[in-house]
Amino acid sequence: MTKAHVLKYLRTIHGWLGVIIVPWIIIIGATGFYLNHSRMVLGWFQGPDYSEEQLLTWEGAHQVDSVAAAAIAAQYWPDEPLPAPEAVTYHDFVAYQFDRPSGLVIVVRESGHYYVKTDYSRRTYAPDGTLVDNERYWSRIFKELHTRGWLGGTLGRWLADITALSMVMFGMTGIVLWWLPRARKFRRALGLGN
Repeated sequence: MTKAHVLKYLRTIHGWLGVIIVPWIIIIGATGFYLNHSRMVLGWFQGPDYSEEQLLTWEGAHQVDSVAAAAIAAQYWPDEPLPAPEAVTYHDFVAYQFDRPSGLVIVVRESGHYYVKTDYSRRTYAPDGTLVDNERYWSRIFKELHTRGWLGGTLGRWLADITALSMVMFGMTGIVLWWLPRARKFRRALGLGN
């Protein structure tokens, strides 16, 4: 293969590697900025504060037993098995917790307000089912995007590994593309001939 053919081949590889890794370069850059300035970045995403105490006196608030709590929990992820409730204290409230494969449903015994939690969010509902707050776990989201390049499961780890290897190859092909056209000039400058 001539040097021109090698350069053409490497430019093609280098270009396609660049197309593949650009989304992850942007993600890694943005989430890296978050890791260095987490307090400032999280300030951009925070919603308005509210008091959960208001939920105790919300219209329709009433004490619930484990059967009523199970009925609330059954509304979420209905295809998954509903375990027996676990007695917990959550946000200083005595509650029933249902640990399902897709997340948690936590029902406060005193008022019937409840929380639906996943790996990346927590939604708070009033006793009548009104959505009161929708909090995203931005810190967890940004850290997972930075380390995996994707949210959730094995696919994210595979994509992160492919991206990491692509970045290594991108750097190596870039070095070769920079070096090959200049190699003769460097050899001449060092007095090593052609």
